[in-house]
Amino acid sequence: MLVKDVMTSGAATISPEATIQEAAQKMKDLDVGPLPVCENERLVGMITDRDIATRSTAEGEDPYTGHVREAMTPEINYCYDDQDVAEAAQLMQEKQVRRLAVIDHEHHLVGMVSIGDVAARADAKTGGKTLEATARPKS
Repeated sequence: MLVKDVMTSGAATISPEATIQEAAQKMKDLDVGPLPVCENERLVGMITDRDIATRSTAEGEDPYTGHVREAMTPEINYCYDDQDVAEAAQLMQEKQVRRLAVIDHEHHLVGMVSIGDVAARADAKTGGKTLEATARPKS
């Protein structure tokens, strides 16, 4: 089974030039914690509610003037849409993450795959192992 068979398509994104306030509002409106950051249709980072709290708010940045680029995480955990789900699950286990951005081979964001997607749509063994591995504290 391929990642594109289990992923959630059409992930909402935000520009690196958007303000922190715009990112937080979009997260609230969509009821999500992470937002992929795209520039010229290419994935360049990820911003989470935790990034906003620890990299912006805790540093005293003004959410109306601070930009997503300053708070986002530029190192992105991702997989390809034509990759096997088991490989994506293995990456989640290794990185101890609960979601991966899904890109095509031109680095365009095509969706997101979560541990829930893997658990609900992949085989039980892959889903169970992934859930167990990502639930363990990092050493």
